[in-house]
Amino acid sequence: MGLQHNRVVVVTGASRGVGKGIALALAATGATVYVTGRSKKEGDAALPGTVFATAEACTARGGKGIAVVCDHSDDAQVKALFEQVKSEQGRLDILVNNALFVPDDLVKPGPFWQKDLNLIDITDVGMRSSYVASYYAAPLLVANGQGLVVNTSSFGATCYMHGPAYGAGKAAVDKMAHDMAVDFKAYNVACLSIWMGLIATERTVAVMAAEPELYNGMLDGAESPEFTGRVIDAIANDPDYMVLTGRVHVGAELALNYKVQDLQGRQPMSNAAIFGEPTEFNDAIVE
Repeated sequence: MGLQHNRVVVVTGASRGVGKGIALALAATGATVYVTGRSKKEGDAALPGTVFATAEACTARGGKGIAVVCDHSDDAQVKALFEQVKSEQGRLDILVNNALFVPDDLVKPGPFWQKDLNLIDITDVGMRSSYVASYYAAPLLVANGQGLVVNTSSFGATCYMHGPAYGAGKAAVDKMAHDMAVDFKAYNVACLSIWMGLIATERTVAVMAAEPELYNGMLDGAESPEFTGRVIDAIANDPDYMVLTGRVHVGAELALNYKVQDLQGRQPMSNAAIFGEPTEFNDAIVE
C-alpha cells in the first residue's frame, strides 16, 4: 500500500488558488491539512481568501483543516510551523511546496527590464521558500520511514513563460526536487515536481475577464485548482510511489495513468506537445 490514510499534510500558500484547491482535495480524503499563508482576513490581499477560510473548508470536506498564518519569506516562521506540526501530530506524511510570490507585473507584456525589479522576489517566496520548508519538514518525513514532497511547477521551467524570473524559479524547484530525492531515497521519501497546466484560479479568472477577447475560450480546457490535489492523492495511494521520485511530471499525464479526473468528470489534457516535455536530469551521483 502507499502512504497511510488519515495523513498529515502541509500545503504552503493555501489561502487561495492552487494551494487552496490542493488542500481541499487532500482534506476530502480525511487528511489533517495544515494550510499556510499570510492572509488573516479578507482584504489582506487583492484577491479573496484567507488561511482560516481554507481551513474551515477543509474541515467541511471531511478532513481537519488547521490554519497557520505564515510568511514564507521568514525562516523563523517556517521553522515554527513544522515545530507546531511535530508537537500536535508527531509526524508528517506529505509536504506540498506551493507558496509563491506573484507580482502584479508578472503577466504584463514587455521585456523584463521594463517591469518592476521585484519580479526577482519570486526566487525568494518560490524557490527559496520551497527549500526552507523542505529543510524543516525533512526530519519529520524521515522519522516516518515514508513520505512525499511535491513542488508545484510549470512548463515555464523550460519554455519562455512570464519572463526570466518566473522561468528561473520554476527550473530551480524542479532541479531541487531531483537533488533532494537523492538525499531522501534511503528513507523512502519521494520528492518530485508536478507541472500544472492553465488553472482556473481566482487570479486567472480575473485576468481573463478583464480582456475576454484576448482569452476567449481558454478557460474551457483549464484545470480546476483541485485537480493537482487529486493527482497527489493518487501518488500517495500508489504502493510504488517511489518510482516517481526525483523527476518532473506533467500532472495531466499522471492523471491519465492513475485514472484521475477533474471536477465534473473532466479530463484535462497535457500541454507537453505545445510547451515541451519535462526535464530529464542525469541520475549519476558524483562523489
